[in-house]
Amino acid sequence: MTAIATFHDLKDASVFITGGGSGIGASLTDGFLAQGAKVAFIGRSDATEFADEMEKKHGARPLFIQGDITDTDGLRAAIDQSAEAHGPITALVNNAANDKRHSTEEVDSDFWDWMIAVNLKAYFFACQAVLPHMKNAGFGSIINFSSISYMMGNAGYPLYTTANSGINGMTRSLAREFGPDRIRVNALAPGWVLTQKQKDMWVTEEGLAAHLERQCLKDTLDPDDMINGVLFLASKTSKMMTGQAMVIDGGVVVTG
Repeated sequence: MTAIATFHDLKDASVFITGGGSGIGASLTDGFLAQGAKVAFIGRSDATEFADEMEKKHGARPLFIQGDITDTDGLRAAIDQSAEAHGPITALVNNAANDKRHSTEEVDSDFWDWMIAVNLKAYFFACQAVLPHMKNAGFGSIINFSSISYMMGNAGYPLYTTANSGINGMTRSLAREFGPDRIRVNALAPGWVLTQKQKDMWVTEEGLAAHLERQCLKDTLDPDDMINGVLFLASKTSKMMTGQAMVIDGGVVVTG
């Protein structure tokens, strides 16, 4: 990670990230720690080694809480644990998601419930859980990761695109509801970010070439490319920005 900007108000900020131990989330944990923030994150897989790495790099250890975001009670408990350790949470990043490929024909009720639980339900209940902490702090910023996939009308994962479109609607409604308490809610829609998971499971030479052809900028997206956008949204630098969707995709979709 190469630091580009410093957001002074994020020093000592209490930050909670879902899925903060791998992929984009790991880059975000790294980025917030570089700003001097106090970071807690939840993840299903053991991220102790990653937490060790971050402590060695930054001299501050992120609080890793192992758990499943689809366990709503467990998610609430993790958020409360983060606040107990670091003070009232003032930045929530709903990052964890699963873009498992599937066709409409193969979807059954259980798969529907699981995909919506991971990609939408957990986002809502994380927002609900941080609300009292942000009210206590007097302000807050929530960043909900969406995706350009629903904007493009991509096939191959209809429940994922459904959830991502829902995230955008939820973001706008919560921005309206939470605004009187100086709590901002924004979405961030990445393009095709080449995490290790994407490389292992979905990237092909032909598919990547076709996607790059659609991008205005011809460089591939790296997880670190999401850091500064998230820091901007978390910081008071964007204090009058809420209910919006920021796109970081190299110029595939256009907004406005």
